[in-house]
Amino acid sequence: MRYKANAKINLSLDVTGVRENGYHDVRMIMQSVNLCDYLDFEVNNSGKIELFCSNPEIECGKSNLIYKAADKLINKAVTEKGLDKNTGVTICLEKNIPIAAGLAGGSTDAAATLVGLNEILGLGYSVSDLKDLGVTLGADIPFCIVGGTYLSEGIGEVLTRIKDAPDCFVVLVKPDINVSTKFVYDNLILNEETIHPDVDAMLNSIESGSIARVADCLDNLLATVTEKEYPVIVEIKSILKENDAINAIMSGSGPTVFGLFDDEDKATKALDILRKKVDFKQGFVTTFAKYGIKGIK
Repeated sequence: MRYKANAKINLSLDVTGVRENGYHDVRMIMQSVNLCDYLDFEVNNSGKIELFCSNPEIECGKSNLIYKAADKLINKAVTEKGLDKNTGVTICLEKNIPIAAGLAGGSTDAAATLVGLNEILGLGYSVSDLKDLGVTLGADIPFCIVGGTYLSEGIGEVLTRIKDAPDCFVVLVKPDINVSTKFVYDNLILNEETIHPDVDAMLNSIESGSIARVADCLDNLLATVTEKEYPVIVEIKSILKENDAINAIMSGSGPTVFGLFDDEDKATKALDILRKKVDFKQGFVTTFAKYGIKGIK
């Protein structure tokens, strides 16, 4: 079986506080996009989990989230569902989502692993069960399982389905830098002077069905850290807006920048112009997706 695992962007991202355990409370609008990885699963009786990836930069051992998700689900099912303890799986990952990009690439692959193995092995776990298991591996995994357009709160695991965001074309650009999420959160300033994104305004804009209003409300508190450290992010945003993007911001903790367009030709042209002005390897034109993990054969 093959599964499609969609990337995500943040239309609005606010950080509201820090918990005693160091985790940050967030309030954000999560949106799936049709840039995706593909995962193929073949179940066997080897008792082993084997992972292969098209990207040689990705470590395919026990530290990979895909491996962790498969291991956790299989062990849970052995205990709770009577699954044969010799159950093994070979997983092949076709990696298209840029790594360390703020697009939840690792999380969506783990989500696909949970959904895929649950279906292939006939385990019968509910979506809620899978989300509960997923959040123990990563805060973005529950969203990646369901996908679409959601208000995300808590550490990212409290999800409220909202109206689908209006259709548009999205240019995604990953500059040739890597950003440490820990660095971004460790250097984020939260005090009385912090200007927070208006997440409620984004909710109202989505409800209106106007992509122009949605674009006007794009905001990301984490950009206050990342953009100071990496000026190329600001440069990419500016070039996209100068070339017909309705608006452009950074996704997640970065460094990927996305711009929203009301026309595919404008989006393609803007990406072409950007390639001539900024040196980067990974750029895409895509659209919003209305779902998360999907089996395709």
